[in-house]
Amino acid sequence: MVKYIALALGLFFAVPAQADSSDPVEIIRSTIGDLLTVIEENRAEFEADTSLLEDELRERLLPRLDTVHSARLVLGRHGRGLEREQVEEFAEALAELLMTRYADGLLEFRSRDQIEILPLAGDNTERATRVRTRVRLDSGDRAPVDYVLRKSGDEWRVFDVIIEGISYVTTFRSQIGEEIRRDGFETMLERLKAGEIDVEVDVET
Repeated sequence: MVKYIALALGLFFAVPAQADSSDPVEIIRSTIGDLLTVIEENRAEFEADTSLLEDELRERLLPRLDTVHSARLVLGRHGRGLEREQVEEFAEALAELLMTRYADGLLEFRSRDQIEILPLAGDNTERATRVRTRVRLDSGDRAPVDYVLRKSGDEWRVFDVIIEGISYVTTFRSQIGEEIRRDGFETMLERLKAGEIDVEVDVET
């Protein structure tokens, strides 16, 4: 389970700049192919030093991830009154935590056949389009991992990932909100940057 959560969040931070920005499904398809190619070609180096994989994720982060929009959704009402610079600092700290935490899990994937990308279905708009994927687990079960994108300017950007029906944004909003209620925004932010907040994605196996 940790393995496919790692893939979901790792891909969330790794959409490549060369993906077709006009098609959300192709963005995700290109993401998966690009990231798995990088891992296949550099697996030994990444296994010896996972910080190298973290660097690869950082390089692919900014072009396609709507970090500030995600951060505002995670903060919810706690983001009211904050300066944009504070939100951006929070967004960067949260992204850094996830990239560091899930780099190891990404190395567990050995086959592209473990991932199926489904056609678009349901009601999709420029404010929220959901690209559905299924990840084959070692048990043979297929776990739903979906990506939510929105149109920002002329490009689609990922702002949420949903694992077995559990939203990254909703889960983090609850846990980060508890930290803010207890200690305040600035203390929460310093703890997040120091790696002292262990945000959990609670998915049952």
